[in-house]
Amino acid sequence: MASKLEHKETPQANGAVPGDCLASPERAQPSDFLGTDGTGVEVVVLESRANAKGVREEDALLENGSQSNESDDTSTERGAEPASPLKETSFSIGLQVLFPFLLAGFGTVAAGMVLDIVQHWDVFKYVTEVFILVPALLGLKGNLEMTLASRLSTAANIGQMDTPKELWKMITGNMALIQVQATVVGFLASIAAVVFGWIPDGHFSMDHAVLLCASSVATAFIASLVLGMIMIGVIIGSRKMGINPDNVATPIAASLGDLITLALLSGISWGLYKELESKAYVNPLVCAFFISLLPLWIVVAKRNSATREVLYSGWEPVIIAMAISSVGGLILDRTVSDPNFAGMAVFTPVINGVGGNLVAVQASRISTYLHMSGEPGDSPGTAPRRCPSPCSTFFSSDVNSRSARVLFLLVVPGHLVFLYTISSMQGGHTTLTLIFIVFYMTAALLQVLILLYIADWMVHWMWGRHLDPDNFSIPYLTALGDLIGTGLLALSFHVLWLIGDRDSDVGD
Repeated sequence: MASKLEHKETPQANGAVPGDCLASPERAQPSDFLGTDGTGVEVVVLESRANAKGVREEDALLENGSQSNESDDTSTERGAEPASPLKETSFSIGLQVLFPFLLAGFGTVAAGMVLDIVQHWDVFKYVTEVFILVPALLGLKGNLEMTLASRLSTAANIGQMDTPKELWKMITGNMALIQVQATVVGFLASIAAVVFGWIPDGHFSMDHAVLLCASSVATAFIASLVLGMIMIGVIIGSRKMGINPDNVATPIAASLGDLITLALLSGISWGLYKELESKAYVNPLVCAFFISLLPLWIVVAKRNSATREVLYSGWEPVIIAMAISSVGGLILDRTVSDPNFAGMAVFTPVINGVGGNLVAVQASRISTYLHMSGEPGDSPGTAPRRCPSPCSTFFSSDVNSRSARVLFLLVVPGHLVFLYTISSMQGGHTTLTLIFIVFYMTAALLQVLILLYIADWMVHWMWGRHLDPDNFSIPYLTALGDLIGTGLLALSFHVLWLIGDRDSDVGD
């Protein structure tokens, strides 16, 4: 009896059967399965399916992993561990965040100094609704630029901006997108300012309404254009320097953002207010010009696959965030308009900016971590937490909890530096007494503590609902930062006034 030969597939062949007998099944003949002496040959064949290009599914999978014999173990490990940008110690996180955090803080200090000066201008005195626009437009800047920074940071970390073609596609689409959002939300912010100013006073002025519209739309458009270009340069530069963009992009987005936006709002509103006396047609003309550019930006963003979805679905967070920030603006308007609390103006951009910057860094980091595990809706290494405990948010061993601790610990030293800067520049109308610093720090710590906890819950919750946190979480978080910060700061000033802290000269 002739011995039978066994032909079994080898791992090196990736499951392929030796010979040409399976290469063209339609040409296989019975003689192909006979030995040289005419006896049968036993062939062990494992099922293998080919795709349209003739490449088997197993090979296609191996192209994305390892094609070596040890690929089974290594591919499993790669799917479980986060990518290298998230392998960071507390020291490295703090070191990377510290400089942009201080830079952003000094930007908010400068914005506070500007607000402290311009609050005495005629346009702020006679059109007090401009105060309502301040948190709304500063928040809009944060919503759009920080969302842009988070979105581009994620794209850079997962390799979607490595080629010049991909980079140009991301730039053009995202710039057009934020111009659309800035124009529309700037227009809606002016309407909210008119409504919030009209309801308590019962007085409506069409000239002032058009002034608010033109100032808001022009400021939002120009600020978004300038800051968007800066953000793109920061992210590209940080990747080339080997720095995680999530740690630096969002704070730098705010470093000049508050100052530029507030300076633009003050200058534009002052100029348009002067034109009301002799050239009333200038205000509606300016408003109509920026709105007329909307179709162009919509077409550019719609044709780009990277921004088409956000163009349709990204309106809810920025509009709701604008409404939330406008409530904070109403609190600012009612507080600063009282001569007893005029000193609050210089501190409002600082406490709101610092809180928004820190929570934006955390939200961007968590979002990048989740994107490295899959697509929105997929379960990451740890299941999405619908209601995390404070212990898991701040005291667990994972990298996101570690970054939360680092960011929270930056609050007190950061604000002490900023308060000293304001005091040394003789800004505001408040002397920095011990009791004032205690109340201020309590408000700042409570604000950041609440925001970091909400960020941990919100980003995971949105991920579980198939929503991209890069597009949806930061607008809500920065708007909540404006509302919580303004509310706590106003409460602190009122309590200081009630307990008679005359030494701090609140509202002097």
